[in-house]
Amino acid sequence: MRTGVIAKKVGMTRLFQEDGRHVPVTVLSLEGCQVVSHRTDEKDGYCAVQLGAGEAKQKNVAKPQREHFAKAEVSLKMKVAEFRVANEDGLLPVGSTISAEHFIAGQKVDITGHTQGKGFAGAMKRWGFGGLRATHGVSISHRSHGSTGNRQDPGKVFKGKKMAGHMGTRQRTQQNLEIVRTDAERGLLFVKGSVPGSKNGWLLVADAVKLNQPDDLPFPGAVLDLNAKPADDAAPAEETKTEEAVTEEAAADTPAETPAETPAAEETSADNADAGKADDAAGDDAEKEG
Repeated sequence: MRTGVIAKKVGMTRLFQEDGRHVPVTVLSLEGCQVVSHRTDEKDGYCAVQLGAGEAKQKNVAKPQREHFAKAEVSLKMKVAEFRVANEDGLLPVGSTISAEHFIAGQKVDITGHTQGKGFAGAMKRWGFGGLRATHGVSISHRSHGSTGNRQDPGKVFKGKKMAGHMGTRQRTQQNLEIVRTDAERGLLFVKGSVPGSKNGWLLVADAVKLNQPDDLPFPGAVLDLNAKPADDAAPAEETKTEEAVTEEAAADTPAETPAETPAAEETSADNADAGKADDAAGDDAEKEG
């Protein structure tokens, strides 16, 4: 047993296969799905992984939960859920982020979520009743649910009687849905089949329990390394640094040369000296006359 993931329902689109067929899929997004804590046999009596997803504001998180997230050194999470694992071998490190490569194309998954809310609905829409006759004495009650009990015996309406009421927003699990494609860079899962819930709703995605899974699934899971840098980005920076170092070394090895005086500079110096002598002679003559 592996841990599942917490995903958000984005919407629907379609993917084209290599043979030209297009497959309608539902897009699920993994928004910062991180391991928050562990449940172990020694401490809790069972093994499970507690995950958190989404970014929550500090004002919307209680102080005990804030301290719980701070202990795990993860950001404040909007959704928290647990996934059972067989033993401690299936536990992922606390603080690690699960990648979309946790699942592979072609495998089957079970998805749990809350169905879309329909508000207050009548018996025909809620339970699929056929309604009453359209004519022959039926007046303004064509879509009613009919009688609800039997006179004095039992003298009450049994619990669970199908009547009008609140429809939808029930937790449902859709089993054996197919993973068509995964996108690790954007953290997306493309699922074929009926996914419960409305857009922007949180879902729990786990390996199918009724079918055998492929042997090449990552165990205990695929973790996203946020500190790793692409090799293409690192190579140019290293080359630039090397060129700068070579230039600095060449400049340091080259001795400084003293610039030689040009003939024009020598002539200018001689003219300045003659002009100075003429000024001194003029000054002496002026003193004698005075």
